Amino acid sequence: MLLSPPPRLLLLLRALSLAAPRRAQLVPSPPPLLGFPSMSAAARVLAAPRLRPRALVSDHRQVAAMDTQEERPLRVGLVCGGPSAERGISLNSARSVLDHIQGDDLLVTCYYIDSAMNAFAISPAQLYSNTPLDFDFKLESLAQGFDSLSDFADHLATNVDIVFPVIHGKFGEDGGIQELLEKANVPFVGTPSKGCQRAFDKHNASLELDTQGFLTVPNFLVEKDKLAKAELEAWFQTINLNKENGKVIVKPTRAGSSIGVVVAYGVNDAAQKAEEIISEGIDDKVIIEVFLEGGTEFTAIVVDVGTANNCEPVVLLPTEVELQYSSSSDATEDTIFNYRKKYLPTRQVVYHTPPRFPAEVIDCIRQGVSLLFHRLGLHDFARIDGWFLPSPVTSLPSAENSDKFGNTKYGIVLFTDINLISGMEQTSFLFQQASAVGFSHSRILRAVVQHACSRFPSLNPCNNAWTTLSRKLQRSKQAEATQRGNCRQKVFVIFGGDTSERQVSLMSGTNVWLNLQGFDDLDVTPCLLAPAYFFSDDQDSNDSSRDVWTLPYSLVLRHTTEEVHAACVEATQPERVEITSRLRDKVMNELGPALSRHDWFAGFDVAYEQPIRYSLQQWINHVKEAEGVVFIAVHGGIGEDGTIQALLESAGIPYTGPGPIASRTCIDKVATSLAVDHLTSHGVRTIPKDVRATEEVLKSSLVDIWDELKTKLQTETVCVKPARDGCSTGVARLCCPKDLEVYADALRRMLQRLPANCLSRAHGVIEMPLPPPESLIFEPFIETDEIIISNTLENGSARCLVWKGENDWLEVTVGVVGKRGEMHSLNPSITVKESGDILSLEEKFQGGTGINLTPPPAAIMSEDALRRCKKSIEAMANSLGLEGFSRIDAFVNVRSGEVLLIEVNTVPGMTPSTVLIHQALAEEPPVYPHKFFRTLLDMAFERAK
Repeated sequence: MLLSPPPRLLLLLRALSLAAPRRAQLVPSPPPLLGFPSMSAAARVLAAPRLRPRALVSDHRQVAAMDTQEERPLRVGLVCGGPSAERGISLNSARSVLDHIQGDDLLVTCYYIDSAMNAFAISPAQLYSNTPLDFDFKLESLAQGFDSLSDFADHLATNVDIVFPVIHGKFGEDGGIQELLEKANVPFVGTPSKGCQRAFDKHNASLELDTQGFLTVPNFLVEKDKLAKAELEAWFQTINLNKENGKVIVKPTRAGSSIGVVVAYGVNDAAQKAEEIISEGIDDKVIIEVFLEGGTEFTAIVVDVGTANNCEPVVLLPTEVELQYSSSSDATEDTIFNYRKKYLPTRQVVYHTPPRFPAEVIDCIRQGVSLLFHRLGLHDFARIDGWFLPSPVTSLPSAENSDKFGNTKYGIVLFTDINLISGMEQTSFLFQQASAVGFSHSRILRAVVQHACSRFPSLNPCNNAWTTLSRKLQRSKQAEATQRGNCRQKVFVIFGGDTSERQVSLMSGTNVWLNLQGFDDLDVTPCLLAPAYFFSDDQDSNDSSRDVWTLPYSLVLRHTTEEVHAACVEATQPERVEITSRLRDKVMNELGPALSRHDWFAGFDVAYEQPIRYSLQQWINHVKEAEGVVFIAVHGGIGEDGTIQALLESAGIPYTGPGPIASRTCIDKVATSLAVDHLTSHGVRTIPKDVRATEEVLKSSLVDIWDELKTKLQTETVCVKPARDGCSTGVARLCCPKDLEVYADALRRMLQRLPANCLSRAHGVIEMPLPPPESLIFEPFIETDEIIISNTLENGSARCLVWKGENDWLEVTVGVVGKRGEMHSLNPSITVKESGDILSLEEKFQGGTGINLTPPPAAIMSEDALRRCKKSIEAMANSLGLEGFSRIDAFVNVRSGEVLLIEVNTVPGMTPSTVLIHQALAEEPPVYPHKFFRTLLDMAFERAK
């Protein structure tokens, strides 16, 4: 086995300044992005002066100077985190809100509440972390804390005009933070505490719905230490469910994001799962509900457009949630819309906005949501979920419910969950539905904030001053646009494709598109490279004839590339277009007149447009005619093997990232190793590899193959991966012939994923490549040191990071940026695996999941070792001919800085929570995402010249 230095003692890294008293003061704004004297080499590459987008961080001293003027920015306190399991999603939502409401007319200050209910004022850069665990253990040294929540509220009362709570679940939606703010007389966005208390608890909400005359789902409440199985049996009998195998849903009453939601069969199973939820500490109250067999879930966003405290809710276009069932997966897993399906873009779920329901049913949903919003006393905005059941359900006797709201001639509509603070990630339901009726991300969020301001008389002067400034800035922008004419630079962001990385590609492309949209001198068009199996009837199956669709705003905000493509095709079908157009016009006709009564409403800013289909070659010709530049966000396949690069280069079109030769080399992991094999003197080593055709593996004796691998690679455990795939797709640790058999069987059966813990070593879900790869790489599995993020020390005094320095090797991922031959390394990120030996797809790209330590803590990796590591990474990047930007994954020896290459990604992940963002923000000065992506774009121009 490779690399086994002697073990060292356990190293416990305590957060700095643990004994220092907390001071309730504002975190200073970061230094300006430009002109910092001690700028790192990579930061110098990223900090060339360019046209400026909406302001990201502003100096609060400006506000004090403008307080007495007729125009001044609004000060918004963005509060995220919280004690619930949804705090990672809260971080993602807060990041998205920050991206889209900030501006010269609106100053955002960020705050975070940790799982122990301690409040901190944090830098905006912290919101771009992948998960709170990235920085929880460093809060005492990185952020300014408050002695108590009441001190925190007092601080908010004097330092912000209004608070935007973005805490999901406990303390955010149960009335906790709202009550805190109410007592301190701090204005805030959203529903007051009493309304939250009434609506958030699922059991209480069900009782309230029944009182209000709505159809409800029969349920049974289980409280901690109060489960009466006889009563549960009687309930099963009352609703005509078989007590042995009747199908029910068991879920916490006060948790969101489908956390803890499971399917159960019969009384005993339901009772056991209810007690498990309670014992795991998710909630101390659980409800057991009838499983709505044959029903379809929907969700609807509602916004208040009334004046002052006159509630006037308007429901946007609802979304139908269609679950995709697979014969190869666990049946119970397929039947619910769980956490993984909500937040990881896989084909297990498809969204349809508007739903494919009869018009009368959609009208019923919108009317019911509006009534609920009004009767429950909700404010500003909310999301309400429910079910449409087209056929009768025996546990919902029609005779008893004939007068209840929700009956239609096509079936019944039921409302089940009320979300007081809807998820606000980039492609969340809020933005999907808002964009379908004319709102950009920025416009809908600002409308919510402005409406909230109008409810507080004390904010009238602030709101008027903000509106005046906003109008002035808008007029200035319009004047600049008129003067500029049509001279904005055309940018085409292309994503999608047909590799197993296509969903991450969609996330990357969407993030790049949204960030570049903030630049007034750019005209950015998102483009979908359709999967190869979606050829047009009149096209041959070669790369240049593949479909590329230019997309309107609302069609980008979908769950998967397949959804985006289906929406494009649907947009060419007259019947569906007519239905969608009629529903959209209906909603906009309700919104327009109501919003026009408000001085601050600046109109709709997303026009309805049709997607346009091109062949790849036609699209290239279109880009050339527009004198555009292409931002490549297609991961794997023709986006990373040099094909697109060669086509663009031959047409003389500037594009981001390395050229065709470097791309072709780096997508082949064996060719990459050979290309850097001469860099041993630069501290670079490669891992021995055995490459085998997949077909050969499937036909041969797996025991013989296993023995051959052990002998050739001199190892007891093997890492297997596709030869030309990325994003951890198909990467697994094999410890015995049986593991190889399980892996080969998954390839043979073309399974979409390997279930968690199906191999001999514990692991998370492994997404498999479809179709199976032509060849596989086998290499020794490199043992790395275990890093653990612990919430408390033994005495419970503080968070800490625990490192068992047993063999000195850790896995890192490193971004490189710059010109060819002059590539600079960003600060590496240490990757911390939470669910096994291999980083899962979620840990790499799903916000709120996975831990990255950027830069490596000094107590783990010395400054000298870090410097040597970066030099080795730069040597590799320059030897491979990389340019623009790429990402190098490697193992690093934390004592010597020696690097062991894993792979090179020439089109790295660019999702909102990618490590590239963390690393750019760790530069001196920090480089924010919009600046990072703009610099990569500008480097493409410079190279073309």
